[in-house]
Amino acid sequence: MSEEIYAKMKDAVLEGEEDDAKALAEEALAQGLPLKKVMDDGFLAGIQEAGRLYSSGEYFLPDLMCSADSMKAALAVLEEEIKKPTSEIKSKGTVLMATVQGDVHDIGKVIVGSMLTAAGYSVTDLGVSVQNAEVVKAVEEQKPDFLALSALLTTTMEEQGRVIGLLNDGGIRGSVKVMVGGAPVTKEFGDKIGADGYSDDAVGAVALADGLGAS
Repeated sequence: MSEEIYAKMKDAVLEGEEDDAKALAEEALAQGLPLKKVMDDGFLAGIQEAGRLYSSGEYFLPDLMCSADSMKAALAVLEEEIKKPTSEIKSKGTVLMATVQGDVHDIGKVIVGSMLTAAGYSVTDLGVSVQNAEVVKAVEEQKPDFLALSALLTTTMEEQGRVIGLLNDGGIRGSVKVMVGGAPVTKEFGDKIGADGYSDDAVGAVALADGLGAS
């Protein structure tokens, strides 16, 4: 029976069924199922498969977002149990996100944040058109593992480099992995400004964070 419930968890996320995902998470707690298996064989397996289908072109952005929302519905139920010191489930890391100053575009960043949350990261979104000094201050105060900077305009993408420069000036650049993205941003640009990595979509952003976190 337990193997069957894990398959149902995976399917609930894969098919974007938020109510089912929530109910299955509640059932897992009621039955006292091992959280690691609930995540690894159930809900995480679903979001990982959704990401694979999106990358292969079999899923489209709305499908991916529905899967991410279902994953978050399950996580909302399991959150308190996961946070307990005795839990085998650990956060993959903390991510601070912002759309750079002068840029009010939000959709891409929200999608990336949803996927990172679904994949097991703790995400804080500072919002849009965040002043460079505010981003640096937040890094100093929150000490995140990752800083994800989004820019959707050619006129604002240079702010990503300016933030990295301010982190260098403040002596805290080495404390955080900086990821950049956005329509006009390229890997070459990311390398040029000294970012740790670049991704052009939400699935790639999760893979990038996983890779940087393991390095």
